[in-house]
Amino acid sequence: MAPGHVTPRRTLPANSPVIKPNYADTGKLPAPFPSILLHTPESIAKMRAAGRLARRMLDYACSLVRPGITTEEIDVQVHNAILAAGAYPSPLNYWGFPKSICSSINEVVIHGIPDDRPLREGDIAKFDISLFYDGVHGDNCASVPVGEVDEEGLRLMEAAQKALDSGVEACSPGACLSGVGAAVHAVADEYGYETVRAYSGHGVGTDLHMRPFVLHYRNKEKLPLRPGMVFTIEPMLLEKGPEIDTWEDGWTVVSRDGGRGAQYEHTVLITEEGVEVLTVPE
Repeated sequence: MAPGHVTPRRTLPANSPVIKPNYADTGKLPAPFPSILLHTPESIAKMRAAGRLARRMLDYACSLVRPGITTEEIDVQVHNAILAAGAYPSPLNYWGFPKSICSSINEVVIHGIPDDRPLREGDIAKFDISLFYDGVHGDNCASVPVGEVDEEGLRLMEAAQKALDSGVEACSPGACLSGVGAAVHAVADEYGYETVRAYSGHGVGTDLHMRPFVLHYRNKEKLPLRPGMVFTIEPMLLEKGPEIDTWEDGWTVVSRDGGRGAQYEHTVLITEEGVEVLTVPE
């Protein structure tokens, strides 16, 4: 794939009542929260609401997919829908990111910038939708076929979804965080795919990215999971080699060998009884 034309950074109406995160105006992030946040019941209620809204916006983005539409057009519609719901699109001006969603097509693994390239029959489109609502972030991602996708592409998406599900199932109070990576890696091995190592899941709350960081491959992370932890699980699987590169825009990450990628993501809460997926339909 070649980069398309990217229009100027999206903005909010001057009179928008939407509450913005602390980086929205400057593009610069303050120092991250230094420790792992254990959410309070009040914070958990906010995280549930933000997670459900993020899922609704993800489902909306996926519903717009068809051959011929551009990711720029999808970004505009999702941007407007997020604002109409009273939320702020988290990617917008995050370290200067110019758009309100991330759209990653085929060999683009993550952090693709919406542009004027029309989606084509057979593409695998990945949309990462995150938003800031009532003082906290909700974050999720899905892969969607554009029209008819070949069998190998469908198998890749199936594997990525199964990797996410297995990672979620590995979570419970007292379990080791490394169990998530082991579960994801086992699915990648089962299907014969690679799991991306350079990017991880992350804690979520008042900051979009915070501790703990969740590796999607076998590792020796000994952190025990505790009730109140909220984090994302977002495995990226590649059909060929694991090597990746970044385009000159500083954001778009692509597989070095052109192999396609698939990704799914949930935000999860560790509870006293087990694990709760927060990014579920309303």
